Amino acid sequence: MDIPYTVEERSDTGLFNAKLGIWLFLASEVMLFGGLFSAYIFLRFGAPDGAFHEWGQELNIPLATLNTLILISSSVTMVMSWASLKLQDIKKYKLYMGLTLLCALVFLVIKYLEYTAKFDHHIFPSTNTFFAIYFTLTGLHGLHIIGGMIVLFYLWIPGRKMWLSNSEQFTNRVEIVGLYWHFVDLVWIFLFPVLYLL
Repeated sequence: MDIPYTVEERSDTGLFNAKLGIWLFLASEVMLFGGLFSAYIFLRFGAPDGAFHEWGQELNIPLATLNTLILISSSVTMVMSWASLKLQDIKKYKLYMGLTLLCALVFLVIKYLEYTAKFDHHIFPSTNTFFAIYFTLTGLHGLHIIGGMIVLFYLWIPGRKMWLSNSEQFTNRVEIVGLYWHFVDLVWIFLFPVLYLL
């Protein structure tokens, strides 16, 4: 027996079930990151004048800029993978989903290099208030990237068999994970200037 509204839209919301669910989930994620951004603002205003700016000089802006470009590119490839399914082109879907995963992996490798450089210079979350919030925000964001990659990988290889039995529902699933992925990218677009540039 099929669960209703997995393909067609609900009459009361105009959304199919999964899309309604992901928007509710993303609302909770906005509250989570919103609370952390608020903590950052309060901690910054409570710190000695110029302290956060001075501590932020230890961050690698070129690597963070590269990571920003990589994540923006991954959002583009995510949209292209979904669009390929809408055009019934499974080969292009596989290509674009693979590129999305590659971008995510490169992002994590660069973040790993950035973290290890900090640790080599004896910079840890306990070093000062700035790095406590830096590691908290970027670490939580990294966990969201890893979680997204697990779902993307599932839809790229093992979950792709649904395309043969129910292509519309599979396309909806890719759209849903795409919304999550865009949210993760959007969080980074806020993190980058707040942590690295201000």
